[in-house]
Amino acid sequence: MSDEVKINRIKELNVILKKASEDYYAKDESPLSDREYDALYDELVRLEEETGVILAGSPTQSVGYEAVDELPKERHPSPMLSLGKTKSREELAQWLGDHEGVLSWKLDGLTIVLTYENGELVKALTRGNGEIGEVITPNARVFDNVPLRIAFSGELVVRGEAVISYKDFEKINASIVNDADKYKNPRNLCSGSVRQLDSGITAKRHVRFVAFNLVSAEGADDKVMGSADGRLSFLESLGFEAVQRMKVNAGNVADAVAEYEKRIADYEIPSDGLVLTYEDVAYGASLGRTAKSPRHSIAFKWADETAETTLREIEWSASRTGLINPVAIFDPVELEGTTVSRASVHNISIVKELKLGIGDRITVYKANMIIPQIAENLTGSGNLTIPCKCPVCGAETEIRALNEAESLYCTNPGCAAKQIKTFSQFVSRDALNVDGLSEMTLEKLIDMGFIREFDDLFHLDRYMERIVHMEGFGEKSYSNLIESVKTASKTTLPRFLFGLGIAGIGVANAKVLAKAYDHDIEKIRKADITELSAIDGIGPVMAQAISDYFADSENNRIVDDVLKDLEIEIPAVGGDQNLSGLTFVITGSLEHYGNRNELKEEIENRGGKVAGSVSAKTTALINNDAASNSSKNKTAKSLGVKIITEDEFINTYLKE
Repeated sequence: MSDEVKINRIKELNVILKKASEDYYAKDESPLSDREYDALYDELVRLEEETGVILAGSPTQSVGYEAVDELPKERHPSPMLSLGKTKSREELAQWLGDHEGVLSWKLDGLTIVLTYENGELVKALTRGNGEIGEVITPNARVFDNVPLRIAFSGELVVRGEAVISYKDFEKINASIVNDADKYKNPRNLCSGSVRQLDSGITAKRHVRFVAFNLVSAEGADDKVMGSADGRLSFLESLGFEAVQRMKVNAGNVADAVAEYEKRIADYEIPSDGLVLTYEDVAYGASLGRTAKSPRHSIAFKWADETAETTLREIEWSASRTGLINPVAIFDPVELEGTTVSRASVHNISIVKELKLGIGDRITVYKANMIIPQIAENLTGSGNLTIPCKCPVCGAETEIRALNEAESLYCTNPGCAAKQIKTFSQFVSRDALNVDGLSEMTLEKLIDMGFIREFDDLFHLDRYMERIVHMEGFGEKSYSNLIESVKTASKTTLPRFLFGLGIAGIGVANAKVLAKAYDHDIEKIRKADITELSAIDGIGPVMAQAISDYFADSENNRIVDDVLKDLEIEIPAVGGDQNLSGLTFVITGSLEHYGNRNELKEEIENRGGKVAGSVSAKTTALINNDAASNSSKNKTAKSLGVKIITEDEFINTYLKE
């Protein structure tokens, strides 16, 4: 088996084993038997030893996250320049001349430089301003696919793009309740993820590193280093994911661009164009550089397809932040194979710049072949009236300038548009879990003035007659709603805390916070930042958010009002927290508990912790098959950690 085949198998095993672990711990499913898992795990260990390649997040490696107060900065050995650009296929052919080139995606993420010494990743640096970047080494170590160790002993420097796929971007955004808090695009999410002060947060974001240039490799074969494609192939042989590419010449580069054009709609990684590089590295280097750009490569930006149409309406869409966004509605046109009839105009400055007016003839396009935009206003009537009243609540609007761009805002703090997302979180499944109270229903109730604060949810009976006659309602719907609200009034402190929408406090953090203060909301309200920061899993940023929230008198009034209508259930504490300070790992099938989550809850209710992997800090591994050769059993034995059966756990730790 060649090293290339082995490395591909390593990548495959990483995916299989990570998925199996996720299903096992997060979903209480066992797609692989212990025997199957162990066989694949042992194969991965063997292949890593044979190739010298270990990928970030490998199941064979224990993960340690790091946190810093700020990202240190470091100067690049030489400036990282921006590429020259063109939108002309003919210019690409002229640029190549008689030379061969490599055409690849221009990825839309954050450029990163990785340095390896003696086969180990020692430094990761962002592009920054091109001269000085930020050191993000702990974060790069938890990217999904960065090799932590490679089979190359000399110093190696590789440049690439940190990216987040559309699929992962959508998953992360779907987990965020408030629209105002959602990320605008994968690039913004990636930039924030790469530059986190806590690498544990980065690890959850599924950042990938895609190499696009081998800068240097001390002692590497001259033949490899002389070819742009050869350099990328060499990186692939070391375990890196390299950018997809094609070898081209002046005669076929236009056809290659057309091929990429067909692929972009289904390409999983954000891309804003292509990059063409001379295949002969020495020739490219001999051309030198301009003041701003190297001459060895050129970027190709898509020449957007445009269509002419008529502007029929501007829809003013209010958001939770108070921002009122203009959206252009126009006669439908075909662009890049789809029908479009709407385009965001973004802000008032662009409205004025385009001199928009109803009935104007405009041209529209899809930016990067994806996002509809207005390209030009052919009429330029400028007769559009900027609304002086909020389209939702009717309050006065005002134009505010931020970063030299003017935007329209609603001045009413109690505007329904600002409240809908707040209430959506409060009644969501992980908060009070009010069954059947959709965002659409909330919007109706808020628009009618029935709900202004959280407490109003529990007094909807005041408006029975009017609710029953609302569109889409009736007596049965009303009764179901009231019953759901009544059921939701009996809740837990973690659910309540999450429902309040305190910045950064998710479901897990809310549980940690409630437990740390014995499920007493008053203790939390009085806690100071130092005290909160010391809680494992909270930290200074969340501590500040919690402190700020409860320092606000209006927030406290709202909380006081709603607490009068809630019954906060305090979980039963068994055995006087007799498992406090103890950590257990659970594996295999169970007999006395329905699933691992039930046993986990039992342990946590008694003050203990449940970890996903065995370490020196583990009190005991719970496994009914104590004699098995599973990886967890092997690790426990090697560390001297006790392996106990479910019965032994109950008899030893759950006795009164």
